[in-house]
Amino acid sequence: MSSNPLLAGLFTTLLLSGASQAATVASFDDLPLAPDSYFKPNATTTFQSGGASFHHDYTEFFPGCCWNGWSYSNKTDTSTPGFFNEASAITGGGVNGSANYGVAYLGEARISFAAPTSLSGAWFTNTTYAYLAMKNGDDGNDPAFVKGPFGPGDFFKLTVQGRNAADEVVMSLDILLADGADVLDEWRWVELEDLGAVSALTFFVSSSDSGAFGVNTPTYFAMDDLTAVPLPPAAWLTLPGLLVLGARARRSTPRR
Repeated sequence: MSSNPLLAGLFTTLLLSGASQAATVASFDDLPLAPDSYFKPNATTTFQSGGASFHHDYTEFFPGCCWNGWSYSNKTDTSTPGFFNEASAITGGGVNGSANYGVAYLGEARISFAAPTSLSGAWFTNTTYAYLAMKNGDDGNDPAFVKGPFGPGDFFKLTVQGRNAADEVVMSLDILLADGADVLDEWRWVELEDLGAVSALTFFVSSSDSGAFGVNTPTYFAMDDLTAVPLPPAAWLTLPGLLVLGARARRSTPRR
């Protein structure tokens, strides 16, 4: 395609139009919350921030329980272990001092986009519940259900899956939230560009502390400022035309 000046010019224009799109950021700060609380509607629903849709699932095993997927929080408790402090980030707040941040509990945590979207990255950290379970072996139970403190060979790994419009996993990457005794207690920027253009993200975790019933480590993590640059509509409208034009150009090129 690059040997044809017309196609090369169109392709360059397409790339520049994509680069000129303003990034959108799912900061969760556009979502209202009462002080020291988190989103817990006791219903299956979605909420939106920065052009992304976050899925929140609820199944009533007993009144008020239980949710999985995504919530958002402004809780600041970095010292209380256990389930009743499930929605606090170990950082005590969002990135750069912001109040709100996202919290995921697996189950399935899913983020959807209205159109294929290229991601720059996001900030990730542990929740207080998961952090204290790994760092101190304290999950709020007596005796503790979890193994801890974590040591050599232990890990807590978050896997991010990029999905296409057919909901097929096309690429995934891993994020270590704990590596041996090094348990993440600050916001860490993770580049997500290698996932390519995605229609959805799904997440799951694995841990060295697992048993017959699955992962023992509390399967929570926190995320903030998911930054995305949508592929411009012109990309999807222009690409078929480029392919047709390229085919015509090949047919019309004289043989030597």
